[in-house]
Amino acid sequence: MTDTAKFTGVSSGGGINFYDMGFYRKLGEGSNMSVDSIQTSANGGSVAMSAENSSVGSSGSQTGILHHSGGVRKNTTVAGSSVGHSIFRPGRVTHPLNHDALAQALIDPGFPAQGLENYDEWTLDLRKLSMGQPFAQGAFGKLYRGTYNGEDVAIKLLERPENDLERGQLMEQQFAQEVMMLATLKHANIVRFIGACRKKMVWCIVTEYAKGGSVRQFLMRRRNRSMPLKIAVRQALDVARGMAYVHGLGFIHRDLKSDNLLICGDKFIKIADFGVARIEVQTEGMTPETGTYRWMAPEMIQHRPYTQKVDVYSFGIVLWELITGMLPFQNMTAVQAAFAVVNKCARPIIPSECPPALGEIMTRCWDSNPDVRPPFGEILRMLESVQDELATTVRRARFRCCMSQPMTID
Repeated sequence: MTDTAKFTGVSSGGGINFYDMGFYRKLGEGSNMSVDSIQTSANGGSVAMSAENSSVGSSGSQTGILHHSGGVRKNTTVAGSSVGHSIFRPGRVTHPLNHDALAQALIDPGFPAQGLENYDEWTLDLRKLSMGQPFAQGAFGKLYRGTYNGEDVAIKLLERPENDLERGQLMEQQFAQEVMMLATLKHANIVRFIGACRKKMVWCIVTEYAKGGSVRQFLMRRRNRSMPLKIAVRQALDVARGMAYVHGLGFIHRDLKSDNLLICGDKFIKIADFGVARIEVQTEGMTPETGTYRWMAPEMIQHRPYTQKVDVYSFGIVLWELITGMLPFQNMTAVQAAFAVVNKCARPIIPSECPPALGEIMTRCWDSNPDVRPPFGEILRMLESVQDELATTVRRARFRCCMSQPMTID
């Protein structure tokens, strides 16, 4: 890694989270990070960003990297830097990234990269970074595919707000927090951290690239058809192992959902997007808005204090997704789902053909009382027992269920 300037990271406990991947929407198939894009299209929506116009900006002037007075030097030539893989000639920026202000801000050699204090070894050497085209974008940044030192990677770029000091400070805190968490988490079922850096107008985080995309995208490509039960249970075990490790270190993910579960080789699952995670110390100050309502525990929706058990609730919903192949509460908007979960104790319907042991796991995980929800260590034992039972039986059933009405518990 290169010698760089340092800045001190501070963990944020409040405010909107600009790293929540719900701010991003897909530009094309093959995305590998959380892209909550079901309700938007590449050419429409409230975020004023498009593949043709790669500037990061919105109708509300949330960002303005193209208008910085000290902005990116135009027509920058990147000597000695490989920018683009099979798309660009080494040593210079060509179409389409030559009009991409975020990419230009990152690779401009006129502004040195900065690292995170006490995490020098994770500072990116931008000479080794090769950027391809973006595959997702949002009001505050973009996601790109690329290579780092020859390895396929996902590149997250966020723009520093130009005229909003408070938001800029919060985003910097969240950037620092995500870097610190990713640098700490080392597990086979956690997305592998490659490195990060900060420049004058942009933050960059690089992780391994999962070619299979997210679990939600995979299920959408299958038209919400469920997977074979053995595969669903195996993937649930992958998630449970990763989350048991995360909780063992005292962290809370807070946004566990199928969008944030990446599919690697042989349908192997890795947990991603720790930008909304918090260290479990003082929960009263934690903000609930960063999660996604369809997977969110009632106490988070209601802005009540919460613990690691919010991740257990979300896991119960994810397990249901894996087994059925369906989107939770798909007959409702996200806000309607949140209202039903809190006020009617609504939960997704468990298929009648589902093995009772799996139904019990889901029911316990999404119980309204956090104390009833099992820890991930216990969930692992229950899932392993189900896996052993499936290995000794011939069970090829795939489950679908009617979603005309959610299950409600008075």
